[in-house]
Amino acid sequence: MDIYIDCMAKKYSEIRTKLQIVVDKKTTDDMAHLTHYFQNHKNGVSQYFHSTAKEYLSELHEDLNITEEPNLQYYLPIKWDIPFPPPNKPKFKFIDLFAGIGGIRLAFQKNGGKCVFTSEWDYFAKKTYEANFGEVPFGDITQISEKNIPEHDILLGGFPCQPFSIAGVSKKKSLGREHGFLDKTQGTLFFDIARIIEHKKPKVFMLENVKNLVSHDKKRTFKVITETLSKLGYSLHYKVLDAKHYVPQHRERIIIVGFKKSIFKEKENFTFPDPPKTELAIKDILEPKVDDKYTLSDKLWSYLQEYKKKHQAKGNGFGYGLTDLNGISRTLSARYYKDGAEILIPQKGKNPRRLTPRECARLQGFPDKFIIPVSNNQAYKQFGNSVATPLIQAIGKNIVKELQKLDEYTIREGHPIGSKY
Repeated sequence: MDIYIDCMAKKYSEIRTKLQIVVDKKTTDDMAHLTHYFQNHKNGVSQYFHSTAKEYLSELHEDLNITEEPNLQYYLPIKWDIPFPPPNKPKFKFIDLFAGIGGIRLAFQKNGGKCVFTSEWDYFAKKTYEANFGEVPFGDITQISEKNIPEHDILLGGFPCQPFSIAGVSKKKSLGREHGFLDKTQGTLFFDIARIIEHKKPKVFMLENVKNLVSHDKKRTFKVITETLSKLGYSLHYKVLDAKHYVPQHRERIIIVGFKKSIFKEKENFTFPDPPKTELAIKDILEPKVDDKYTLSDKLWSYLQEYKKKHQAKGNGFGYGLTDLNGISRTLSARYYKDGAEILIPQKGKNPRRLTPRECARLQGFPDKFIIPVSNNQAYKQFGNSVATPLIQAIGKNIVKELQKLDEYTIREGHPIGSKY
């Protein structure tokens, strides 16, 4: 049989099994190179992954005693039997930094984009990402040279928010630790975004963070961020948006969008999307039948009620949130796995219950075909850290609209598309 025809029949699920593509603590960036090459072998950025992917494939064939020659072309093309395969005819290229489980990627893929590089340090999140997108993210971005990142039109990054979030700041203060840019582990990760922007000069970037970033450290933190991005040659648009218009959850986030001045000449007509006029209710995302294990025990329910009474007496608003099923919920957080206190679902004749992982996925706008391959606790953390994908998709739609205008102008003026102008 012709090798090409044989390759046409190969599914990613078969390749995954054959090469034992499993994401765990031992997973290295070699696996990222291989899966990135598989998805980018014909879109002009393969040279960033080819050498390491070829070498790693040889190692896999030897370790696994695979008889075929370790030829990358043997595995191509691939039928991507995964929930969210790469688009066949993408409109633009983007990179996905601090990717988490891929909420931002999902939104921009739906807008016609092709992800050419992704990075995420948490291996549990990497596991979920690979299960859904067929690609293993690279690891710690602080250890990755900007020279090793492919060219792209849009840079996307939901950089870690703990140094700036209200809860994160309070926790760090209580532990006597620094926060914001003085946080030596997470707060400085913004500057890794800045160095990549400076070197790769994408046409556009979109960054996402918690609302508190705007007011943190008497607004000095946000001033440093905006001044840094402006000096890199971008005109900025930023706004705090609430996802409650897209999912039944109150979730405010700061979105920063930058357009390259030398390309757009500060004439982009970008606006943040007007919220749709829809009435959302949390009852619409609930599963019809839920296991009793999600119902709070008498001990935990009593503790949460006493905890709330104690803080109410002090004039504080701390405590559980019993959700109105016809309304929207509080903000889902990464700590939800601990007790589910911020979003509790009332039940007739018994204690309230926490959301299931699938309901958390729905609350963030993930479709039901999104695979959850991790434990419940890890799933709660992952969805609590994620973005509300429909909101990001709406923002992305307006960004892509400006990119398409640029391409139309490029064709009209006779420049090659993708040039630096």
